[in-house]
Amino acid sequence: MQAQTSPALPSPQTGRKQPVPVLLMVRELDQGGVERDVTKIATHLDRSRFGPHVATFYAHGMRYEELRAAGIPILDVPVRSLLSLDTLRLANVLRRYIKQHRIQVVHSYDASGVFGLAVARLAGVPVTIGSQLSYRDILDDRTQMWLRLHDRVPDAMLANCEAIRKYMIEHEHVAEERMELCYNGVDTTQFYPPASRPTPLSKIGIVCALRHEKNLPLLQEAFARVRHLQPGLRLVVVGSGIELKSLQENASRLGIADANDFIPATRDVPNWLRSFDIFVLPSYSEAFSNSLLEAMACGCAVVGSRVGGTPELTGSNEERGLLFESNNVEDLVRQLTRLITNDGFRHELGNKAAQFAKESLSIEIAAERTGAMYERWLAKKTGNRRTAGASSHP
Repeated sequence: MQAQTSPALPSPQTGRKQPVPVLLMVRELDQGGVERDVTKIATHLDRSRFGPHVATFYAHGMRYEELRAAGIPILDVPVRSLLSLDTLRLANVLRRYIKQHRIQVVHSYDASGVFGLAVARLAGVPVTIGSQLSYRDILDDRTQMWLRLHDRVPDAMLANCEAIRKYMIEHEHVAEERMELCYNGVDTTQFYPPASRPTPLSKIGIVCALRHEKNLPLLQEAFARVRHLQPGLRLVVVGSGIELKSLQENASRLGIADANDFIPATRDVPNWLRSFDIFVLPSYSEAFSNSLLEAMACGCAVVGSRVGGTPELTGSNEERGLLFESNNVEDLVRQLTRLITNDGFRHELGNKAAQFAKESLSIEIAAERTGAMYERWLAKKTGNRRTAGASSHP
């Protein structure tokens, strides 16, 4: 796919400062947290400082349409196997694109970096950045092997929470000076609380891809134990994935099929979140959840398993959300009971969550942190702050 031409770098003749072309890479552009991260950063980078491009292995899906609507150039690089002969041709396609658009930073957000960052280094891109946005034990052995080989390639590695940063240093042995921390951000023009929440509550919900690590059967079991506390209470699961059939069967087994709604993945996430009174993230493996952050921004009272970066979002001492021990249904039932039976406490937590998301984790803050990281590494690698567009932003 032919992409639009981006602004050039400063001309040696004029010294005129132009936006720095950067290329973000991701395998897919449909539903999922990583896809959302790429889309949000690409559309919110300061265009006076950066000219964003996106490259993907699968050029379709809801995020693809959002990027196109925003005028972001998208390069289709349909890699299907790293060991196929066609991958060599696609590597040349990517190399030519990098040269044509004078890309200065290539930032991969997932395993696409195994291919993309190697090509970028061979093409002479000044700065290459990888990302680790989840724990690797949820991935298959082959992908983990490729990622560990890939760890040696980029100049820096981005983690989206302190828990993953420490994991990469302590378990994957990436040098601390190469690890960067950039929290996810939420678009508070879309995700914001409703004008009011009716009492009594009516919905407990979650928005996520229906995958095994989300541990949704635990949420269903906990709901079955607390639904009697509030007549008419419903459990709403918004998302699509391979676990749907087994979750529907589990709802029937637990006797909650009449109160457990399944809504396919949708663009209308903000309105669904605003309809929830309580948002629960029961994952047994999680980094820094976009869905949990968005639920907080919408003023939900949130409950999450004590894993990964979730305590960094909720606070460890009930500052803006509740935690339960991973895979412990009794602990989850206890926290849900507190929220269902105490309207004032539930509303207070939701208000604190929304305030924290708006003031500390907006997408503008996240894009600024990411841009500052690009500038810092460009300055470090090129020794030219003016070319790198370096700024004093934190």
